Amino acid sequence: MKNSDNLSIHLIRKKILLMSKVIGTILVISYILSTKLPFSSDISLSIWTVFVVLLIFGVDFLMSCFISKPIAKLEKAAKRMADLDFSSSCDIMTNDEFGRLSTSLNVMAENLQKTLIKLEAANKQLEKDVELERLLLSERKELVDSLSHEMKTPLGIIRAYAEGYQDEDDELKKQKYAEIIISETERMNHLITALLDLSALETGAVQLTSERFDFVELLETVAGRLLIDTPDANFELQYELPDYKVYVCTDKIRMEQVLNNLIINAKKNVKPDGILKLCLSDENGLLHFSVYNQGETIPNEKLKKIWTKFYRDNRSRYSGSGLGLAIVAQILSMQELSYGVKNLADGVQFYFSIPTVK
Repeated sequence: MKNSDNLSIHLIRKKILLMSKVIGTILVISYILSTKLPFSSDISLSIWTVFVVLLIFGVDFLMSCFISKPIAKLEKAAKRMADLDFSSSCDIMTNDEFGRLSTSLNVMAENLQKTLIKLEAANKQLEKDVELERLLLSERKELVDSLSHEMKTPLGIIRAYAEGYQDEDDELKKQKYAEIIISETERMNHLITALLDLSALETGAVQLTSERFDFVELLETVAGRLLIDTPDANFELQYELPDYKVYVCTDKIRMEQVLNNLIINAKKNVKPDGILKLCLSDENGLLHFSVYNQGETIPNEKLKKIWTKFYRDNRSRYSGSGLGLAIVAQILSMQELSYGVKNLADGVQFYFSIPTVK
């Protein structure tokens, strides 16, 4: 968090701290003033006691406005979204953590609603072909089931931590809960973005734009960004690349996306202190790319399934969108490029080939 954010009065913890200081000051000043009243000490004490009781009710009302009501709204919104009801928005209009979380939840709900509407529209356009309609309905059910499964985990986490936030008195724990809630919201936003991108590729809403570029340079750029001088690197990087330029003619942005997803996948699955190896070879007019990660192999019956939407191995941790390899397969298939995955003796290798140009 930036230093300017820590000093902002709009943060919940800053509001609470400021309120406690103001209340303490009011109590001290009110007690001093009560001793100056032209009444007996018992009457003055009674007046001050009444004032303190009213002050307590006032503080309780303010805390309800700042904390309890926003938490209740967030909890209700998270519960609706956990039940896949995106019809109502979370209307917290404040410039603090609750307001930002409310905005993120609303954006996520709107994106999901738009996605479902697009799926409905695509379904109606294909109603003339009964067999195609049946296939679409089957795929739609699979997508909704997968999406429901994927969304329930982060939404369940958001709901649990929202409820914990409401019952927690420790300010440090509250801050940690808020950070986890925001992190899970961002995870869902990434999921929706990837899903929309894949849907656009599958339906032909976007087209690939070809351009001539040096593939060796592109790979070096992507690998340098993802693998070199990274603080979480716990693997040995090896690579074999041509020492000259090799040109291809295809969509550079989409091929960068392919490399990015394959390298991230290898980085996520390489075993601690294992080898992650990039290879690029130019043979007979074809450029062969492969990325190998030393670690657990993939059961043979699951090799084809890894290219499907939302697929994760049962051994994988809860991370990623489950769409990266599906996007890779879609981009390479649109160009009719050969690609695949295979198990080696002590790891897994992903690969594809692309024609070269002069």
